[in-house]
Amino acid sequence: TLTAVPPTGALSKWDIRERIWDHLEASGLAEFPRPVHGRIPNFQGSLQACSSIKELDVFSRAREVKVDPDKPLEGARLAALQARKTLLVPTPRLRTGLFNRIVPPPGATKEILRKCATSQGVKDYSVPVGLDGKARVDLVVVGSVAVSEKGWRIGKGEGYADMEYAMMVSMGAVQEETPVVTIVHDCQVVDIAEELLDDHDLTVDFILTPTRIIKTNCKRPKPQGILWHKASSLCSHYEMLGKIPILKTLRYREKQTGKDVTLQDEHPHLANTNPAAPNEKEMVENTQPQAAVGSAQMGQHHVERDSLNPRLEGSGTITTVFVGNLPPSLRVRELKCALREFHVVPLRLNWQGAQHRAFLDYRDKGTAERAVSSLKGLSLGGNTLQVELAKSQGNKG
Repeated sequence: TLTAVPPTGALSKWDIRERIWDHLEASGLAEFPRPVHGRIPNFQGSLQACSSIKELDVFSRAREVKVDPDKPLEGARLAALQARKTLLVPTPRLRTGLFNRIVPPPGATKEILRKCATSQGVKDYSVPVGLDGKARVDLVVVGSVAVSEKGWRIGKGEGYADMEYAMMVSMGAVQEETPVVTIVHDCQVVDIAEELLDDHDLTVDFILTPTRIIKTNCKRPKPQGILWHKASSLCSHYEMLGKIPILKTLRYREKQTGKDVTLQDEHPHLANTNPAAPNEKEMVENTQPQAAVGSAQMGQHHVERDSLNPRLEGSGTITTVFVGNLPPSLRVRELKCALREFHVVPLRLNWQGAQHRAFLDYRDKGTAERAVSSLKGLSLGGNTLQVELAKSQGNKG
């Protein structure tokens, strides 16, 4: 038992985390990487705890298993690979997407499978799975700092596991009945006051320790998707959307279906408009495209410009953003819709659909860089867009 922790009704989430991290270090239970503070802690007996996942019917029946990349869950990743299940691991800090699928080489030995289950193996033997990858997760395995026998969980405080689960709900990868497992040391199983839990907190159905398998029979509902009005609890919402590009795509998609995606501290009307950006009527099609059409077919290459800025051509301050990897099926109006959605409407849009690219002109470099930050990682039509400042700002033909 975790004797160092007083009755937890008097403790905040952070108090509980600190007490558990302190206890693991002081008792000699902590394992690499050390110190365990600020982490999902690794502990003595983690491989033993992980191996008991093979005794769960929900594991035996599962075909696709999502396991977090934390060190104490390495044994669970190995068990999934050894059982020839599809193993999905969240992209670290969700920087480039949601999942990576671990793909061991053909005829992989036990040693290679063990390497695939490590953090380095996740880098060396994985392929990204996009939003349109049609993942169908049958079992979710998450790390915890603390968990109660009722299934109430406390992570390390950054909110990534909760956000990952909510994103999986939003993309249809998990269902309400998809079981969630966590793997901890016995000393991490403590009482947690229910009032500490929020709507976005993920609960668990099974707890595995080196000595026990606990079925929680948790009745508290799991998150039903991304709670946009609370999503900024992870960090400020603009910073969050910048750090986790796939969130921008999910927010865009949910907005298109009519869902309220207003962020905390964002006025609802600002989710739909941007007073500083030109509106659609201000972007008019130029009936005489520039001469440098190249091999683009007429009708697929055209320039749209801000009708209120007739001296645009001669301006020396214009900065251009390159947008590549546009899917063949994408239409210019769909790109324009996304630009309005992210409040990065350009002064001029140079559409080159046949080359799967477009160029966006902005009035200064700062505005262009904000557009790059906003659009980077956005997925349209199944393709993740390539977005960067154009190589040559002097000759955009």
